[in-house]
Amino acid sequence: MKTKHSAFNKIARAVAKFSGRPVCFVGAVLVIVLWAVSGPFFGFNDTWQLVINTGTTIVTFLMVFLIQSTQNSDTEAMQIKLDELIRAIEPARNCMLSLEELDEEELDALRKEFDILAEKARQKQDAQQHPSAG
Repeated sequence: MKTKHSAFNKIARAVAKFSGRPVCFVGAVLVIVLWAVSGPFFGFNDTWQLVINTGTTIVTFLMVFLIQSTQNSDTEAMQIKLDELIRAIEPARNCMLSLEELDEEELDALRKEFDILAEKARQKQDAQQHPSAG
């Protein structure tokens, strides 16, 4: 399968990967420490405060979109993989494909169905592990 990524996707993935590393966190802490240490030299004035407020706001704003983009791609890929597994496993119900497209009420109904199945499976397992003396 040939992969083709847009420049935005490549940048978003690289930034998201880098921002999750410890070195990035350490760098951010160092920036804050340097900013705090510089406070007395600038008399803790409004411009000094504005620098950190503006910088962190811009970085946060941009990071939200970059990280959301990578999350969307990862989620979609995972859904496709799950759909393929459901399709490939014979006893699985093909109606489970693309569940992410259902509305909340339909998902809740399916969740209740699986909760009931899980409870029955637990009861069956308990009965097998602890047979009654009757």
